[in-house]
Amino acid sequence: MTDPNQPSDPIGGVPPQQPGGVPPQQPTGNVPPQQPYSNVPPQQPYAQPAAGPQQPYAAAAPLDPAQDKQWASFAHLGGILWFLPSLIIWLVFKDRGRLTDQEAKEALNWQITWIIAWVASQIIGIIVGSFTFGIGYLIFGLLIPWALYILNLVFSILGFVRVNSGGTYRYPMNFRFIK
Repeated sequence: MTDPNQPSDPIGGVPPQQPGGVPPQQPTGNVPPQQPYSNVPPQQPYAQPAAGPQQPYAAAAPLDPAQDKQWASFAHLGGILWFLPSLIIWLVFKDRGRLTDQEAKEALNWQITWIIAWVASQIIGIIVGSFTFGIGYLIFGLLIPWALYILNLVFSILGFVRVNSGGTYRYPMNFRFIK
């Protein structure tokens, strides 16, 4: 048996204790004592920037006519992928080019209109398909969405070509959600 008053080996799992049941402090090594706070600010290792008012970020430069036409046409072509390219182009370049603002809004409005028509065809396909044993879903849920996609593809390419050649493009069946 071991004496409870005798310190045990730390490897044995029980740390040695000082009288009174307080474990000993770990040595701190060669850490110098902390200096009290003083009124002297600490020295900074890096140079301070020149004093003066902070300049806000400069506004983005306006697009030149070639860039304006390029981004406006890309807004239409991006509709092939969904509405996100048109939305991103409009949000980024709407204040930088008049043509890009106009055409990206037109393309984005078309994409929103197209998505609403696509979702409506899916809902109608599910409802009609449940009453017609799947034939209605074949028409409204599969064929009409494919026709809508082909229509989106054709209109997006037409818009790209028309704007890229220097004109403007208005989709024939478009709700103007963003004015």
